[in-house]
Amino acid sequence: MADDTPEGRPDDFFSSLPMFGDLAKALQNQGPLNWDAARQFAQLGATGGASEPNVDPSVRLAFVDLARIAWYHVADVLGLDTPAPEPQAVTRGQWANGTLEAYRHLFTEMATALGTPPGGEEPDSSDPMMAMMAGLSKMMAPAMLGMAVGSMVGHLATRAFGTHDLPIPRRPGTVTLVPANIDRFAKDWEIPQDEMRLWVVAHELAGYALFEVDHLRDALSELVRQHVGAFRPDPNAVAERLGSLDLQAADPMAALQQALGDPEVLLGAVTSPAQLELRPRLDALVAVVVGFTDWIVDAVAVRVVGGDALRIAEAVRRRRVETSPADSFVERLLGIRLGEAQVARGKAFVQGVVDRAGDHGLRPLLERPEAIPTPAEVDAPGLWLARLGHDD
Repeated sequence: MADDTPEGRPDDFFSSLPMFGDLAKALQNQGPLNWDAARQFAQLGATGGASEPNVDPSVRLAFVDLARIAWYHVADVLGLDTPAPEPQAVTRGQWANGTLEAYRHLFTEMATALGTPPGGEEPDSSDPMMAMMAGLSKMMAPAMLGMAVGSMVGHLATRAFGTHDLPIPRRPGTVTLVPANIDRFAKDWEIPQDEMRLWVVAHELAGYALFEVDHLRDALSELVRQHVGAFRPDPNAVAERLGSLDLQAADPMAALQQALGDPEVLLGAVTSPAQLELRPRLDALVAVVVGFTDWIVDAVAVRVVGGDALRIAEAVRRRRVETSPADSFVERLLGIRLGEAQVARGKAFVQGVVDRAGDHGLRPLLERPEAIPTPAEVDAPGLWLARLGHDD
């Protein structure tokens, strides 16, 4: 009799319930994250369920021409002699799909970490109802994570100008643009379309150039990987929420969807001591990358855009620091914090270096792996220059 109770095999008990048996079978063998759910929710979030026309060929050609112009100046500012990458102009849905695939390894590692009980121990199954809820939580987790990750990426796709809105390296490096979002922003802010496009292309190329530097790309990639792999979930958070469901409600599935749609409940108590220890280094490097990228864009935009460059930069940066719940979810998942304080910190570091050592003072970041600043050096660029042997 013991094996037929929750104290024996909670999953078997859960699967034997008539109302959940088919669901249990459907959710088997989906891995730590349900990628079908992720793709579907990403597309739904990106397109609203509507069909998207392909990017007009003339728009694609226009961005290719703008990239040639912008790359000449990016390469000149950074002292590069490499050929210009060819940009890809995509729809929101295509951007969402590409982003899911580019960061698939990160999301998978995150899901694996969230699926590992703290200490390797299963939650207490002495309470039959809690045991059943724990079984439901365990089986639903991959689908829930798929829905959450897909929704997050779909939301980003409605706003992203390109690949480097989120400063996480992709391999291989690409320059991917979303003309619908760029042109909509230009219209909303009454910015000439060509000037807006050129500014965004310069930003994408600046991000591309920085992440082609092996030690910058590898250092940031490794910190993000460590962050997503350090999640430690609350094994009871989802089970407790499911236990509060009103199964007598008029629409039980709607009640279930509402209960599982809260990212805070989905993730539970995820912040671990390892993540807290990692945060200063990750924040510091993100601040430097964002600050360096913005400095390159400012230098290029003044040349190719002219008087409107500062107005465009201010509008885009204001947009960057305005966060929504979905943006906060991105930060919690990937550890990339892009709030106003982070942006200002990166700008202050780069400006501090340039004020002391001129434009060439930033070159060690591109040439020397040991030049990646420590958190303390980001807040005191003079210390960074002194460590690298530069006298103020």
